[in-house]
Amino acid sequence: MNIDIAELFKIIIKSKITQSIIAIIIVYIIYKIISNIFITNNKVLKEKVSISNKGKTYIKLLSSILRYVFLGIALLCVLKIYNVNITSLLAGIGIIGVVIGLAIQDALKDIIRGTTILSDNYFRVGDVVKYNNIEGEVMALGLKTTRIRDIANENIISISNRKIDEIAIVSKFIYIDIPLPYELKLKDAEAIAEEISNKAKEKNEIKDCIYRGVKDLADSSIKYQLKVECKPKEKLMAKKAVNKTILEVLEKYNIQVPYNQLDIHTKNK
Repeated sequence: MNIDIAELFKIIIKSKITQSIIAIIIVYIIYKIISNIFITNNKVLKEKVSISNKGKTYIKLLSSILRYVFLGIALLCVLKIYNVNITSLLAGIGIIGVVIGLAIQDALKDIIRGTTILSDNYFRVGDVVKYNNIEGEVMALGLKTTRIRDIANENIISISNRKIDEIAIVSKFIYIDIPLPYELKLKDAEAIAEEISNKAKEKNEIKDCIYRGVKDLADSSIKYQLKVECKPKEKLMAKKAVNKTILEVLEKYNIQVPYNQLDIHTKNK
C-alpha cells in the first residue's frame, strides 16, 4: 500500500490534537519569553522589590499570576479548537463564580487580609494588640484568623482577619496620673512627683518613668502625669507597681489622695 507523505502530513496538521499541542507550545513559548524579560531577568524589578526585603516573595507572586494567566489562555485555545462555545462557557463560569463568591466572601476577605498581615508585617507573633477594649498577646497568625491571649485573664480569642482595621498595636508607653491636693504648693508637688518617678524606675516591670508636668486641673485635685515605659504585655503589672509607689510616697508625706466632695450651701431666710 502506497502512503502519500504529503496527505498524511495534512491529516496530522488538521488533527485537533495536533493543533491543540501546537497551540499549547506557542502559548508556553510566549509565556517563557515574557517571564524572562519582565520577571526572571528583570534587574530593575529585583532592585525595587528588594528595598522592602520581600523581593523573592513578590517575584514568586508575579510569576505565579503570570503562569496561571497563560494556563487559562492555553485552555481557552484548546476549547476553541474543539469548537466549544467559549462565550457561553465563560458566562456560565462567571455566574457560578458569583454564587460561590457570595457564599464564601467572608472567608475570602479573611484570606486576603491574612495575606496582607503576613506580607506587610502589620503585627507579628509576640506583639501586643488591642481589639474591642481587649489587650492581648498575638499567639498565632493564620490566613483566616489571628489568635491572641488576653493579658487580663489569659483567655484565648480568635479574631477574623477581615477585622484588621479594628486591631491596634499596643504602645510600650502608659500614662499615669498622680492626683495631689490644690493645697499643696506646686514646688512641693513636683518634688513628690519626681520622687515617685525615681522610685518607680526601681521596679522590675518598668524600663523608664518620666515626670511630664501638670496634666489637668480637676475638680478635686491637680493631676501630675507620669510617662511609663514597659513591655506591652506587662502593662497591667507596671500600672499596679506605679500605683503602689504613688500610695507609698503619699503615705510617707501624710498626703491623702483627693476624692470628689460635694459642698452644700444653705441660705438663711
